[in-house]
Amino acid sequence: IKKALLLYSFPSLPPIQQNQDVEHNKMPDNSKDLLNFWEDQMKQSHTSSNYFFRKSPSHYHMMLLVMSAHKLNEKLSVEGLKTKLFKTSRPKSALIINEACEKGFFRLEKTSTDQRIKNIIPTETFINEFKQYLATLKKLSY
Repeated sequence: IKKALLLYSFPSLPPIQQNQDVEHNKMPDNSKDLLNFWEDQMKQSHTSSNYFFRKSPSHYHMMLLVMSAHKLNEKLSVEGLKTKLFKTSRPKSALIINEACEKGFFRLEKTSTDQRIKNIIPTETFINEFKQYLATLKKLSY
């Protein structure tokens, strides 16, 4: 049935022989580096940014939004961040932002023009952790 389905879906492709050596079952050595990197990241303290920002896609997305704004030297307000986080309710976004601030990854800074608006700024410690994370990722390959 699978063979017939394959031929039906992709008639120009030759059928795969049963006795062919399938390479996708073997893990290349460099992907072990990526796996080891990920496992090392997850073994670190639960208070580290590595663990915190990988709790959910919303956490990771938040980290990327804040660091992108930082790199581009753009102001990112709490309300602006809540709006940009997709598939995350505003109350949940507020909880994640507060937790990130409590853990020392971000800090809130009131604007000079409107004291009600607070901008999110990554701490120097987190900026250094993020740079180290990116440098390590650049060295890895799949």
